[in-house]
Amino acid sequence: MRITHSLNSVLERWLPEQRLFLKSDRTTRFLRLRPATQLLALGGIALVFGWSIIASSILVIDAISAGSSRHQARLAQSALEARLTDLSAERDRRAAEAVAAQNRFAVALDQVSHMQSLLLETEAQRRELETGLGAVQADLQDAVKARQQAEALAGPEGEAAPVRTAELQAALDILAGELKQAAGQRIEAVQQAEDARRLAEAVTLERDQIVARNDEILSQLEDAVSVSVKPLDDMFRSVGMNPDEILRTVRRGYAGQGGPLNPVSYSSSGNAEISQGEAKAQEILITLDQMNSYRIAVEKMPLAMPVKSAFRYTSPFGRRWGRAHEGIDMAAPVGTPVYATGEGTVIFAGWQRGYGNLIKIRHELGTETRYGHLSKIRVKAGQKVSRGSQIGDMGNTGRSTGPHLHYEVRVNGRAVNPMSFIKAAQNVF
Repeated sequence: MRITHSLNSVLERWLPEQRLFLKSDRTTRFLRLRPATQLLALGGIALVFGWSIIASSILVIDAISAGSSRHQARLAQSALEARLTDLSAERDRRAAEAVAAQNRFAVALDQVSHMQSLLLETEAQRRELETGLGAVQADLQDAVKARQQAEALAGPEGEAAPVRTAELQAALDILAGELKQAAGQRIEAVQQAEDARRLAEAVTLERDQIVARNDEILSQLEDAVSVSVKPLDDMFRSVGMNPDEILRTVRRGYAGQGGPLNPVSYSSSGNAEISQGEAKAQEILITLDQMNSYRIAVEKMPLAMPVKSAFRYTSPFGRRWGRAHEGIDMAAPVGTPVYATGEGTVIFAGWQRGYGNLIKIRHELGTETRYGHLSKIRVKAGQKVSRGSQIGDMGNTGRSTGPHLHYEVRVNGRAVNPMSFIKAAQNVF
């Protein structure tokens, strides 16, 4: 009592004693507010006010940081997709240049082959002409000897011999002219063959450069798609789903083919470099198909947040009060909008013991989400909903100690931690 009296005496100069009068029809009463009581009341008010400011600041900072992280993730994804698009366009251009170079190389090879054929024909003609010329020269020599012998024996009767000699000389001149023409054609064919050979070497060098650049682009594309696929693969594994099974399921639903079939012509002038490039491009296409299948699966999974307004996590997934808590609790005021976390079909919308007002949504790939303790249900059973569409309002129905949302995610009927889906989506996007 002495300590209390001394404290009141010290505080009285700043907090004088106050009296609170309570009047009724017959009597008047008053409450005495001593300085220590006033100090205690002011301290409590200041503590509550400070706690409110700190809690609000934490919620605002969390909301801002979450929005900034999602924005940065979207920017990174857009940059990666733009880079993949540029690399794909560059690969297509280089592939077209490689095909054009291959065609020019084939044309050059055909020209070289044609020139070689002409050269061989010219060489055969030259040999035939040389053989004919040798035979004509032999006949001429025999004719000259015969003429000389005839002149020696016949005397004045050998006047017809010069006529035969002139005919043989004319035939010899014709053969010599044809031989000279054949020799000129041979030289021209050799020159054309040499030009074609140089052109083929230049085309081969250009083709090798294009193939090398194409390989570099394909390597960059391969690295880019590998980097893009790994986070998606890790995301599915982190939520306890088999990526291979997911890919098989998606491909079964997207497996249509068709169109007219035309005969394919094959070229025998291909080379190993082009075949290796085509094989690498085929691998990249397979990886791109895998990434596209992953993205289709992501679009069908419940990865969004069920509450977009400010809220507070009040209970995690796991054991609580000696029992299994198969979801997470998000507390916010009554009437806070609740959104579907993925595209799906409403399979239940009504009252269920423990959950209160409950909505169940079946998604593809064996996933299901549940939204409990709602104050209002805005969908009906059998209705199809899209990701981000409002399905209800937060409430305090069922087994609940205050307004909040009980959110569950089930995979093939087994409850899993919803935070693994939420964190996986934030890490990827």
